[in-house]
Amino acid sequence: MNDTPGWASPGSAPSDGQEPGASGPADPAGRPGPAQPVDQPGADPQDPGAKWSKEQPPPGQWSAPTGTPAPGQAPPPPPPGPGWGGQGGHNGPGGYGGQGGYGGHGGGGYGGPGGYGAWGAGWGGPPPAAKPGVIPLRPLGVGEILDGAVSTMRTYWRTVLGISLTVAVVTEIVVILVQGLVLNDTASTEALNDPSATLGEVSRAMGEAMLGSVAVLLISSIGTILATALLTTVTSRAVLGRAVTTGEAWRDARPQVPRLFGLVFLLPLIAAGILLCGALPGILVAVAGADGGATAALLVLGLLGATVVVVWLMVRYSLASPALMLERQGILKSMGRSAKLVRGSWWRVFGIQLLAAIIANIVASIVVIPFALIAAALSGDGFSGFLEGTGDVGWTFLVISGIGSVIGSTITFPINAGVSVLLYIDQRIRREALDLELARAAGVQGYGATVPGATPGS
Repeated sequence: MNDTPGWASPGSAPSDGQEPGASGPADPAGRPGPAQPVDQPGADPQDPGAKWSKEQPPPGQWSAPTGTPAPGQAPPPPPPGPGWGGQGGHNGPGGYGGQGGYGGHGGGGYGGPGGYGAWGAGWGGPPPAAKPGVIPLRPLGVGEILDGAVSTMRTYWRTVLGISLTVAVVTEIVVILVQGLVLNDTASTEALNDPSATLGEVSRAMGEAMLGSVAVLLISSIGTILATALLTTVTSRAVLGRAVTTGEAWRDARPQVPRLFGLVFLLPLIAAGILLCGALPGILVAVAGADGGATAALLVLGLLGATVVVVWLMVRYSLASPALMLERQGILKSMGRSAKLVRGSWWRVFGIQLLAAIIANIVASIVVIPFALIAAALSGDGFSGFLEGTGDVGWTFLVISGIGSVIGSTITFPINAGVSVLLYIDQRIRREALDLELARAAGVQGYGATVPGATPGS
């Protein structure tokens, strides 16, 4: 048992250093002694109470203090108790529960009037964590991470929505122009819907469709990277309770943006390489002319195993983006930092990111689907053509559905970026005591100060 305040057990040694059972102080010279009591009939001359009465303090002199001990100081010890009682023997008035006994009605009993009470009484729990910004500076729960992302968007809405809306509008305009001017080839669509189309026509149509999807994905990825870079800076400042303008966020994030592009494009390449390796045995068996059933089974098993590896690696490196932006790391070092922070908490990180992705997609769907239905109803072939897949994707459909996409992206950009940054900060608080650095950066006075007399780890 250490001597940390709140954990020290009440001492059993008298404060004057006398051992229990030792003789009390001698009577002063010339002091008249007490009158000898007259022997009562049946009195026992060896009564322990009579023998020890002079060695006991008068009742009430050892009443325990009612105040709270000073920090770093153990509570004062209770009175010495030869025979664990007060005046008299074990069966007398001062026995167990008598005056001065443990738990009795005297002033020195544990839990009695004016006593210490139960251990820990009068001592509160740990002080609440400082909260200079959108999160408390301590390990966070799932709800606090999600709430912190929403609070950032709500508190600094001018900067957050300005960045998200600008990036979403510019990105969607480029996507609409590419789809309407470059990828709007009706011949390819007709070839895919024509059962009598030749293999060459179908292959060409599928290639053009894949090229269009890759182009749209590339444009959307560029917008997402820019929004993530800027919103990472905004969220990191929001943790400290500091506002930041769009210009300040851009100046802070600009040196790391090229590296962020490299990181974001490197991770999908790694995933594609792993999936190709998983499918390669099935492809080789198919080329060798083996049985179709065995080839399909080998291909499916290989892709399933590769998918598991891809998911594990993507979660392992999911905190590389905030590490790269906030620690000014390179691509490989940020991936190493992410792996270190996620190690031992893979399932927790995976669960939080999955929950955030589900919430963001639900919110985006609530906004995007109505606009898509309205766009389909107002397009050339109407709603039935949209459901049958035979409708012409014209400018009306692209513009109206694009408005829904802009609104959805404006909402989901801050949620995704905020959860990623706050999860990164939470992992560093848990592993590296980042809360102390954040408190100092935020100017919190006395945060993390050691309690006097406290023992580390107690």
